[in-house]
Amino acid sequence: MTERERILSVYYGEMPDRTPFMLDLSHYYYHRFQKDWDLCYGYHEPERDLIDFNRKMGAGFYMPNQAVFSRTDYDNDILSAAEKKIEDGSPVITWRFETPVGTIERKRVWMPGSYSWAIKKWGVEDEKDLEVLKYAMGHRRFAALPENYNAWAGYVGDDGLLYLPAGYSAMEYLLHYWMGVENTIYAAADMEEELEDCVRAINENNLEMIDMLASRFDAPVIVMGDNFSSEMQPPSFFARWSKDYYTRAIEIIHSYGKKAAVHIDGKLRYAIQMIKETGADAIDAVTPGSVGGYTPSECRKEAGKELILSGGIPNELWYDYSPMEKFEAAVKDWLSLKEESTALIAAAGDQVPPGAEEAKILRMGELVREFG
Repeated sequence: MTERERILSVYYGEMPDRTPFMLDLSHYYYHRFQKDWDLCYGYHEPERDLIDFNRKMGAGFYMPNQAVFSRTDYDNDILSAAEKKIEDGSPVITWRFETPVGTIERKRVWMPGSYSWAIKKWGVEDEKDLEVLKYAMGHRRFAALPENYNAWAGYVGDDGLLYLPAGYSAMEYLLHYWMGVENTIYAAADMEEELEDCVRAINENNLEMIDMLASRFDAPVIVMGDNFSSEMQPPSFFARWSKDYYTRAIEIIHSYGKKAAVHIDGKLRYAIQMIKETGADAIDAVTPGSVGGYTPSECRKEAGKELILSGGIPNELWYDYSPMEKFEAAVKDWLSLKEESTALIAAAGDQVPPGAEEAKILRMGELVREFG
């Protein structure tokens, strides 16, 4: 079987010849080769060098970070802009919405040590800012660019399965992009009505985008890209602010015959069950150990036998300070879950991190082929 066939067989409840193996190597690749990583733009053409690197490492490709598969437009009275400047000696990206009800902006600063963009300024602080965000993001229009997806999928070919990203939910936009965890939690108590109006408007608009993706693209799997973590959205919070959106979005995806994955790269306790209850087919970026707080067997226990678990390797094990024997044991421990259910994919816990040992990437592939 090809890697594409293996991944599809897992999604359709069949038994592959071995556990599928795929990795998101983008962050590792950009850092290792010091590639430009500019969040102001996306890739219309396939990242051929990155996909070729996955091939060299023997790992299936699945996550097209920063690929452009649709166009987002705004009403004429809304200006959406992103610009990069040098501030205090460091590159800073500013995103701005200018609307009839006000202007908001958020900033991220480049951190060369972690090869990432850290939050410098949140964009939403009060009720007026929420109204601006609601107005701007509630008036988006989406246009499909299936030719871009087809070009990416065509270049990946049988060496993986290209997921179609569906962006963030309203609450995750607030938690990760515009407001931050602490401010969002306070807002849920101090300005509940305004927050609810904002979340509802953005999510209703999001569902239009979900319908466009599910109906216009020949993509077997749509991934809801929230960096979900149960300490940010515990069960009662999730039920109040996000569950209805997830459930409706996944219903739309299923109505067009597609499969739905949700990106969970944080705390796993309750998170697996919460996402399972929305009807999702898979959870991606499952990270046992210190990040997720679960063992692989605990992940399967909460997931049941039908929900696909994709991930498996604790972040800290990728580095040279962690013995290879410990890394190998973690891979084998994850692969042992196949004895309970074929709903399993071997991947990284989220991305392979910058500075990881390349030998471990290659070794994981060998172990999957031997024990998967």
